[in-house]
Amino acid sequence: MAWSSSSFSSLARSTSKLTPLAVFLAFFLVFSSLPSTEAYDSLDPNGNITIKWDIMQWTPDGYVAVVTMFNFQQYRHIQAPGWTLGWTWAKKEVIWSMVGAQTTEQGDCSKFKGNIPHCCKKDPTVVDLLPGTPYNMQIANCCKGGVISSSIQDPANAASSFQISAGRAGTTNKTVRVPKNFTLNAPGPGYTCGAAKIVKPTKFVTVDGRRTTQALILELVFLEGVSTDGRTRNMLLNPDVRSVTHLIISAFLAAAALNSFENALLWNII
Repeated sequence: MAWSSSSFSSLARSTSKLTPLAVFLAFFLVFSSLPSTEAYDSLDPNGNITIKWDIMQWTPDGYVAVVTMFNFQQYRHIQAPGWTLGWTWAKKEVIWSMVGAQTTEQGDCSKFKGNIPHCCKKDPTVVDLLPGTPYNMQIANCCKGGVISSSIQDPANAASSFQISAGRAGTTNKTVRVPKNFTLNAPGPGYTCGAAKIVKPTKFVTVDGRRTTQALILELVFLEGVSTDGRTRNMLLNPDVRSVTHLIISAFLAAAALNSFENALLWNII
């Protein structure tokens, strides 16, 4: 549909008498009809990656935690070169050491003398270690190069774990502040992260099955994969001039129709 300058002038004159109510309702109807931007995969609508941050014990200036990622997606693997996990510390925490993973950068640790932390960055980025890592640097479900299988197709390899020793952190349930703003990067469309929340601590059963222990605190994060075509479904996130113009025109036309309806309704009432 072609729009000339005279057409726009006529449209402007016809809408200049619109009531505020008509304009508001028109824009509400047009823009509320746009699709949602929520991440969604039609083949696996309930699939997600769940991150557990289990604090296992307190240390003199922090804690030791086991971080585990579970791939609850039915068909989507995390393939090579694997996952990259990031977060933001709540305060001035540092990472003293890690088992089964490592940060990509150490950051500025110049304030420390003697014992130097593994990472001093406010927003560390962590990657999995590679297969063949020495045994004393491993933990269960680690060292697969960041590759995680889907839970349906290969449940035995649908998790990835590492251990972290955090310093300058709280040392009790009341003083500790678990990380926030998690990010997960992996080959493919990507993931959107939900807000982290504290839930009931995980229980662990020993290999012989004769003893059960549990974490002191558990933080849970859910990450949903974006649609398989890698695109969001809200056109306003990636608009072009034609789409925006058509939206505006549609809004004004709808406003005009609503204004006529409003006037007719008032006339009938009178």
